[in-house]
Amino acid sequence: MEDSSVQVDVPPYFLCPISLEIMRDPVTLATGITYDRGSIERWLFDKAAGGQGHATCPVTRQKLATADELVEATPNHTLRRLIQAWCAMHAVERFPTPRPPVDACRVAALVDEGRHQELAALRELKAIAAESDRNRRLVESTPGALDFLVSVVKNHVGATALTSNKSAQDLLELDSPRSSPAEDALGVIYSLKPSKKSLARIIESNSDFLDTTLVSVLRRPSYQSRTYGILLLKSLVSAMEPAQLMALRSEALLVEAVRVVSDRVSTKAVKAALQVLCRVCPWGRNRVKAVEAGAVTALVELLLDEGSRHPTELAVAAIDHLCGCAEGRSELVAHPAGLAVVAKKAMRVSLAATESAVRAIHAVARHSPTAAVLQEMLAVGVVAKLLLVLQVDAGERARAKAKELLRAHARVWKDSPCLQAHLKAYYPS
Repeated sequence: MEDSSVQVDVPPYFLCPISLEIMRDPVTLATGITYDRGSIERWLFDKAAGGQGHATCPVTRQKLATADELVEATPNHTLRRLIQAWCAMHAVERFPTPRPPVDACRVAALVDEGRHQELAALRELKAIAAESDRNRRLVESTPGALDFLVSVVKNHVGATALTSNKSAQDLLELDSPRSSPAEDALGVIYSLKPSKKSLARIIESNSDFLDTTLVSVLRRPSYQSRTYGILLLKSLVSAMEPAQLMALRSEALLVEAVRVVSDRVSTKAVKAALQVLCRVCPWGRNRVKAVEAGAVTALVELLLDEGSRHPTELAVAAIDHLCGCAEGRSELVAHPAGLAVVAKKAMRVSLAATESAVRAIHAVARHSPTAAVLQEMLAVGVVAKLLLVLQVDAGERARAKAKELLRAHARVWKDSPCLQAHLKAYYPS
């Protein structure tokens, strides 16, 4: 940074091609282009860029050959010394000599030390991961690092109760002195955003991690640890194959996921829990287990919470999945506000939510068309919503299902005094 009293022209080759500022820590990629380390790491590891960051050189647009190139960039010591000398000559504040970046050897050494000094190794790994996306990628790719973090969670999940006085905004604060080793390790795992391959390895190497360890984490009183737990569960189930999802043994996992929704742990946690339900319920008997865990009631209550910022589209999609079984349909009908709130959300959220809501109503009206159910649909406005779906751009699939239902139950609905007169003109023939 230049002194305010001195105006000098900075040599262009001192400037980072990305930030256009003087480079503090110049590093050179295999393409031969030099960047400031902070700028190129943000480019390479920015998760907003399609979830994986960029894999090309910003200047040449050449594809970087290997994942190692994304972690290892060669420090340009000559250029850094030239920049320092130029700063001294022109009375410009010099940048301090950058600290050497952590390498895979140091992470591997910490994993090895963790066998004897678990807490010290965890503390340093936590600090390394908190420093940059580059470091987090390095930790994940180092053999044994994820296994060490998982072992810390397993070893300490039954230890001293985790702190519960932190808000959801503190989720990424990895250096809290009040957190337990298990919570620290969960936080590091969450921050790493492990790849599908890494997540699959966790499941394969730890047969009881889902059924025992994560269930214990989700039962803790700490909102922070429960949020970490449900976020990790979401990542794990997203990496599982359908056969693995069908073979899920633990009903307790679904019970705890439903509890996260009921307790409104945090917006982030509730969204993750809904994603878990949407991912798991289509397979095997999971939807029945979720219904038995109270999922329908929890989802309806969530939709009734008008002041909630929780993801409505996911909640409606989860109800749609649960209506795929008789138990789910029965619970929705039994709830005093079940059919009404699903119909209400049919036209107020998104096209995807409209389709999910109409599909759920279709399942109820097709498989449980008792006189009481059909009359309730008239009374609470479900039929009116189905007619509205036909009048607006609600998607072809939603329109087709709405028309099918209206025609199937025209005998009960079409001429009913409960249906407003102006809507009868839109009733399909």
